[in-house]
Amino acid sequence: MAQVKVDSRTKLKDYCLRRLGSPAIDINVTDDQIDDRLDDAFQYYRDYHYDSTQKLYKKHQITQNDKDNGYITVPDEIIGVINVFPASQAGWDTVNMFDMRYQMRLNDLYDFTDVSILHYTMVMQHVSLLDDYFTGKTPFDYQRHMNQLHIYCDWALDMILDEYIIIECYQVINPESYTDIYDDMWLKRYATALIRRQWGQNLSKYDGITLPGGLTYNGQAILDSAEQEISTLHEEMDTKHGALLGMVTG
Repeated sequence: MAQVKVDSRTKLKDYCLRRLGSPAIDINVTDDQIDDRLDDAFQYYRDYHYDSTQKLYKKHQITQNDKDNGYITVPDEIIGVINVFPASQAGWDTVNMFDMRYQMRLNDLYDFTDVSILHYTMVMQHVSLLDDYFTGKTPFDYQRHMNQLHIYCDWALDMILDEYIIIECYQVINPESYTDIYDDMWLKRYATALIRRQWGQNLSKYDGITLPGGLTYNGQAILDSAEQEISTLHEEMDTKHGALLGMVTG
């Protein structure tokens, strides 16, 4: 029998329950609790697993509302910002005829075939160093839970209405659009472990109670097993699947 691909939230839920023994075993967890644990699994996966995000360059057109606020409101799915720069030479990165880079290119472009690429590269690196030293890069800060990207400049003068800026960022991949996420092995194991822990917590209050036939609940054993699996998966996330660094988050 061919393996059924998990490509939806419903199939992920059914997969987790089957791994726990359903329908042969009654899993004492409510539907709402299962949904909550799936939400927890996706939140952890989204925050820490590198396969949950994609690097993008998103363009944003400056509006009057942006200028009045002094910040840019970004979508919820953006979890980190790496860099911000203008799409044109307008705005805070204006290059004019007195700019050093402009003058160098104006004087050297005519005989590019006669100029050593090594010398040119070294000179441009030196110019970049001087630019960083005397001018520096425009600082910015991104508040993830506020969905606000603050660019520290003179918004009245530097930000030109209707001009575009480019935001280099990481965006969460929507599983509804890219259903392969539901079939991620780490996510399936983690969601199952969270449901197992909920199951153990539900049963642990009945530990020691004797059922008809002499059976007793052992919710603590289920809980301990789930905690061990969750700890193992957290360690695996840290060592194998950790999210990318180098981005600004709130």
